[in-house]
Amino acid sequence: MARAFAARGRDLALCARRIDRLEELRDELGQQYPGVKVSVAALDVNDHDEVPKVFARFVDELGGIDRVIVNAGIGKGAPLGSGKLWANKATIETNLVAALVQIETALEMFTSAGSGHLVLISSVLANKGVPGVKAAYAASKAGVSSLGESLRAEYSSGPIKVTVLEPGYIESEMTAKSGSTMLMVDNASGVKAMVHAIERETGRAVVPPWPWTALVWAMRRMPPRFTKRFA
Repeated sequence: MARAFAARGRDLALCARRIDRLEELRDELGQQYPGVKVSVAALDVNDHDEVPKVFARFVDELGGIDRVIVNAGIGKGAPLGSGKLWANKATIETNLVAALVQIETALEMFTSAGSGHLVLISSVLANKGVPGVKAAYAASKAGVSSLGESLRAEYSSGPIKVTVLEPGYIESEMTAKSGSTMLMVDNASGVKAMVHAIERETGRAVVPPWPWTALVWAMRRMPPRFTKRFA
């Protein structure tokens, strides 16, 4: 997404745990798009006190932030009751609690500025609980989608715009580790769909639309015993 937004002439504030990879990306984008400003910072979103500090630093460096994409997440997990609470707890804390911290920080920033666009990256699994190793992951993303829907109602008249994206399986480091290849979309196609929805400031969208819009419709209606195929 960073590369896609840079190609559109957007200045970027990028934060993640691995600062070396961010610096490589910043240098790459600087060579390709010399007119685009790219600021980077190391941030573990589970360090809640650091989130507002890093966001404030970006505002100072770029002269303001008009969009925040809450995208950090992990896919750890274990069947509930298997004795691996640590894995499920880590997933909930990173995907939901840390997302809440970023949401609160972004909203304060946008309220002060008078406008802004908040984007929450959820998942198609937010629409249905699934058994096994993805139970906590699905619950965390259901929480993210619910927060987004609450905010869409809160700011239905502005001045802050809210987008909730629910991606299907998109090629990435995270999906590669999961070993799941069911209906996997290549990275370029997934990014294109997400960026298109974000730029349109869509309220809520399943991305990419095909085949996931139809599948989500079916997921919501299928009996629980059939959801194992998504686990």
